[in-house]
Amino acid sequence: METDIRSKAFAGPEDFMRLNFIRREMPFAFRRHYRQGLRSHVMEVLLKEHLQWERSGFQDGAVRKYPRARPQKMLRVFRNRFKGLEEAMEEIRRVKTVERFLAPDFMARSEEFLVDYITEGTRRVLLCGLQDYIEGEALDPWSPVQSGLLEELASRGRRHDSETRLERLRVRAEEFINRVKQMIREAGVIPDLAGVNNLILTPGGFIKLVDINNISTVSLDPDIAVDDKGYPICDKSVQALGLLEQKLLHRGPDMEEPVYCTILAPRRLMKVKAVEKAFHLAHP
Repeated sequence: METDIRSKAFAGPEDFMRLNFIRREMPFAFRRHYRQGLRSHVMEVLLKEHLQWERSGFQDGAVRKYPRARPQKMLRVFRNRFKGLEEAMEEIRRVKTVERFLAPDFMARSEEFLVDYITEGTRRVLLCGLQDYIEGEALDPWSPVQSGLLEELASRGRRHDSETRLERLRVRAEEFINRVKQMIREAGVIPDLAGVNNLILTPGGFIKLVDINNISTVSLDPDIAVDDKGYPICDKSVQALGLLEQKLLHRGPDMEEPVYCTILAPRRLMKVKAVEKAFHLAHP
């Protein structure tokens, strides 16, 4: 009997090809993406022809080229075990809320869909997402080397317009930060900004959210809210937002803003650190 894919620590292309809702004959192939998390399996969706060029190359005049196959899309299979259809629909609604504030400039668009997943002799509701592939470099709020990232990106290319490029990058970074703050104020939710590789800085200077697997309600209660895995995702995402503001815009978070005033208070930061430590001990 086939093991439920949601129970697997890792899933490869062969696991995806065994899913009952995947066609066996199609012009696409899967390749396991390097990002696999607690919440979803992620596969690159590649054209078979491009994958063949990557492996065997093609002749271009006197030169044989081996271009790396570029994903057409990213296919995500959520690990969530929903109690029913309404719970799955609520997860989709949360994704659409984030999309309303960030798409299309600041988020990799994703088409969420529900399927009848047949495994272990039963039918279950499975949530999947077909997401745009975003090229760029990871924007890690916690990395000490990110403080000059916009300046470094602006310095590439023609020297005479580097200042113009830098200003454009700063405007886009500020717009991303403002959009997230607006989402917090108006919808009371925040996506996971804390995870490494959750944000991509594109060559055009847009910050794109690519991980939409963990959207949390913003809680300012004294007790630290955690997700279903025990991670203080709301507090850590607000911390990450403050770090982005500091490193990309070279200004400290405005402690007059209620969310910063509450979540970045020294005593609360210490409590969150303890909760985070417990999480990492439980998920080594």
